[in-house]
Amino acid sequence: MAKDEILSEEAIEKVLSELENWKISDGWLTKTYKTPGFSHTLMLVNTIGYIAEAAWHHPDMEVGYAKVKVKLKTHRVQRITANDTELAKKIEEVVSWLPDEKDALEGFPKKWITS
Repeated sequence: MAKDEILSEEAIEKVLSELENWKISDGWLTKTYKTPGFSHTLMLVNTIGYIAEAAWHHPDMEVGYAKVKVKLKTHRVQRITANDTELAKKIEEVVSWLPDEKDALEGFPKKWITS
């Protein structure tokens, strides 16, 4: 796909069908995550920031006490591109991960994030 190729509505809808609770709002690909509280919110923001920096593609975020709203569109073209959908998939993969019951890792005793 060409750099900054703007995705069609059909292509965006296909990606939305693969991503839990992501939606289009005012021209942005968005998702709001809820956390148990402020310290988890900061960890979530830093995790998303790390992923975005590694991808060299940067979301807008709205941060509150126990929530983070992620907003993606390619700033150069002010539209949603494959850069945005790929970053949404990677964010979702990383921040929704929890250890399996069979793992040696126990996991956080409370619900880590919800959407």
